[in-house]
Amino acid sequence: QKVPWHFVGQGFITRGELPTNESFIGNAKMFSYEDKLRLLKDPSTATRPQTVTKPYYDRVKDLDDVTRMQYLDINLWMVGDILLKADRMSMANSLELRVPFLDKEVFRVAATIPKRLRLKDKTTKYAMRRAALRHLPERTARKKKLGFPVPTRVWLRDEKYYNIVRDAFRSDIAEKFFHTDELVHYLDEHYKGRRDYSRRIWTIFIFLVWYQIYFEDGGHETGDMPDFSRS
Repeated sequence: QKVPWHFVGQGFITRGELPTNESFIGNAKMFSYEDKLRLLKDPSTATRPQTVTKPYYDRVKDLDDVTRMQYLDINLWMVGDILLKADRMSMANSLELRVPFLDKEVFRVAATIPKRLRLKDKTTKYAMRRAALRHLPERTARKKKLGFPVPTRVWLRDEKYYNIVRDAFRSDIAEKFFHTDELVHYLDEHYKGRRDYSRRIWTIFIFLVWYQIYFEDGGHETGDMPDFSRS
């Protein structure tokens, strides 16, 4: 609790003392069980993430930690998050997305690679990087992994978007599910630069947009952002 919120690696330190099946539940985790109890009006819906991950960890309980974590990601994060979102967003814009590393033959070979060649010291994707050195410049083969994050952290510190989200967090829809003072507290702390709550805020905001469109507006998408200021 004494570690500054902006300290890089805070989550790594926090999880370091826990066993793998408790500490690694995927990088998409945003809310602790205690957070959910504070936010949700119906505490019975505040499930623990381990409820979801335990069956997968149980299947590979005798394997090494790296393999267990990869097994969890393959079965939960990839199919339920990153691949799903990429497919939906690309198809929504009439793009046909291909994922060459998930070619069946490539995946079959990759599944046989031992841990010592998947992760070596601090080098991730060790075997792939060694293979890449045969065909690519060294700076490319050794390049750090880069994602494609949406700049929600920056957007939510802009007054325009702050006001849009605040209206949503104070809406009747939000009142159905959440203690809205807690939601606004997250938003204000982020807007003032005191904490980075962007992922939490964005997750709840998108849920409210989805609920407004498909439950309040009868599923009629107009392409416009729902006007929460009227609710």
